[in-house]
Amino acid sequence: MPGSEPIVDKKDAPLLGISLLLVATVLFAWQDVITKQLTASVSVTQIMVVRFGAFALFAMIYTHRKCGIAAAAKSMLPRLQVIRCVIMCTEIGLFAYAVQFLGIAEIHAIFSCFPLLVTALSVPFLGERVGWRRWLAVCVGFIGTLIIVQPGTGVFNPAALLALVCVVLYSFYNILTRSVSRHDSFETSLLYFGVVGFVASLIAVYGRWQTPDAHTMLLLSGICVTSVTAHMLLIKALEVTRAVVLQPFNYFILVWAIVLGYLVFGEVLMQHQVIGASIVVASGLYVGVREYLISRQRNEHALTD
Repeated sequence: MPGSEPIVDKKDAPLLGISLLLVATVLFAWQDVITKQLTASVSVTQIMVVRFGAFALFAMIYTHRKCGIAAAAKSMLPRLQVIRCVIMCTEIGLFAYAVQFLGIAEIHAIFSCFPLLVTALSVPFLGERVGWRRWLAVCVGFIGTLIIVQPGTGVFNPAALLALVCVVLYSFYNILTRSVSRHDSFETSLLYFGVVGFVASLIAVYGRWQTPDAHTMLLLSGICVTSVTAHMLLIKALEVTRAVVLQPFNYFILVWAIVLGYLVFGEVLMQHQVIGASIVVASGLYVGVREYLISRQRNEHALTD
């Protein structure tokens, strides 16, 4: 009967997928650098409306070519789609605000714990099973996060709490994205993200728009180009390589953030931040390896059934 066949992942170009993802992470890091520069001259809401405007256009062009905008707009869970998009809009806005007070490398060091939080949240919200090894990695990763933030000490930066809120919001966005993906297509989620994000940012920017000068226009154009190009590369990477294979390489954005933060803003991570980030990344990589092994076992069982 239709739909009874085992689902076997046939993506088999890991080197191409990993290469595309690495370029995408470089562009995402540059996007954050540009955002930090823009916050000195324009409001966060203005940055968001331009960014989401470009992404909405990209989403409509992409979905039109794939399945048609009308088809992509039909969601089985429209309310949940809107909620996940509003959560992400809030996260992006808070991230842009937080980056005014935190270094690019510092905020990404904190953000490196998000895959671990997604793993933890997937149990109560998605009903997924997480073994004791991955739970241990999650616990170790959160210890690393505490080492980075160092609450209750003289080096604690209150703005780090904003970054942690962003991590929580981004994790819930990922959980909701996984949830809606069980019912809606990728094109539907992409279209909703672009359109809802643009509408929400338009509402937020009302009465706050300032006519940008030539330099600001150049930076706004740069954030649009980096955002759209990075997402195109990410989509292509996912088309040719399984997500579970790509996941560990997402941590390279922390490497680029450290390099660009130093070259552009003269930022240097403190010793405790480097130690904490190393612990978090190591824990995340371990979780990624476990996810890969479990995914491979599932595919092997599907082939033999």
